[in-house]
Amino acid sequence: MNENVLFVLLNEYADWEAASLAAALNEEPEGDGRRFDVKTVSLTKEPVRSIGGFTVVPDYSIDDAPEEFAGLILIGGNSWRKDGSERVMELVDKAISQQAVLGTICDASVFLGKNGLLNDVPHTSNHLEDLQETSGDRYTNEAHYLQQQAVRSGQLITANGSAFLEFGKEVLEALNAAPQAEIDEWYGFFKQGYHDYTKSQQ
Repeated sequence: MNENVLFVLLNEYADWEAASLAAALNEEPEGDGRRFDVKTVSLTKEPVRSIGGFTVVPDYSIDDAPEEFAGLILIGGNSWRKDGSERVMELVDKAISQQAVLGTICDASVFLGKNGLLNDVPHTSNHLEDLQETSGDRYTNEAHYLQQQAVRSGQLITANGSAFLEFGKEVLEALNAAPQAEIDEWYGFFKQGYHDYTKSQQ
C-alpha cells in the first residue's frame, strides 16, 4: 500500500508551490512503482481556489484526514493568518508525534512560528522581520534564522515563497522518494532549464 503525503490547501493557496512537488511524488522512481499517494486536505471539503484561479475539491477535511501519513505539506498562500487556520495544528501535531516529514513554505512557515514550532531548529521564511512581528513572543529563535531558499532540520523543511524547487528537493530527500541521482536530475532539469541542464550533462 502506498503511503499518503497530505498537501494542506487553504483558500487562496499558492498553486505554484504545490504542483511540481506533487507531480514528482506521483512518479515511479526507477520504474519500481509509485510509493506515495498525494492527497489534498483543507478545513472542510468545500472547494478551495488558488491564487492562480485553480479550484480544488479536497480529498479530506481536517476532521476525516488519515491518522497516519508519511508527509504533511503546508502550502503557502493568503489564509494562514485568517481565522480557522489554527485547526491545521491538529495535523501538525500528528505529523510531529509520528515523525512524519513536515514541509512548510512561504506563509505556512510563519504559521509554524506563530505556534512556537521554530524555536529549537534552524529554519527560514519569507522575511525575518515579518516572522518576528507576526509571531510575537511565540518566536524567539532569530539566531537560527537562515537566509536560504530552503532549510531542512531533521524531518522539518521550511522555505520562502520563491523556493518551490529547493523546497521540493528537500521534501523528496526527506521522504527518500527516489534515488538521489533522480532527485538531483529532477531539480537540475527544472532549475537550470532544459537546454542548460542537457549541456551540463554532456
